[in-house]
Amino acid sequence: MHRELPRGLKIRNSKPSDHQRIISVLKDWWGGRDLTWMLPKIFLVHFSNTSFVIENDKELIAFLIGFLSPSRINEGYIHFAGVHPGFRGIGIGAYLYERFFRICKENGRNTIKACTSPVNKGSIEFHKKIGFNISAGNAEIDGIQVTLDYNKPGDPKVLFEITI
Repeated sequence: MHRELPRGLKIRNSKPSDHQRIISVLKDWWGGRDLTWMLPKIFLVHFSNTSFVIENDKELIAFLIGFLSPSRINEGYIHFAGVHPGFRGIGIGAYLYERFFRICKENGRNTIKACTSPVNKGSIEFHKKIGFNISAGNAEIDGIQVTLDYNKPGDPKVLFEITI
């Protein structure tokens, strides 16, 4: 499916200068959770050709930070994605994912992986709705498979995978 962005929104590749804008909205967009540690600026330096921001008159509306795995040649990975709470539910997240999927296909990648925190029920539902499967983990939280200590001790994640 090929979605269109709502009128007035523009997409472009991310750039290192977007880093401060992105991390400045994380707490607000994630209900007070501080996730800034998960997005070092280096991601915007080295993965700008596979990462995007969506803006409305210079206001940040959404972003996706993804990359083509250098060690798993058939995989792409969505490291971090977010949509402004006032713009959720209108297809912007799906649009970003579809854009990343196209880049993956163009580069011979047919498996896309992503993860989220088990407390982020909206993200879990979003990933399931657009076709991701939850991968088997080593524990269960609230009936959902998780992988414990994914990025650091005490950091369980729900792992997703889709074949495109």
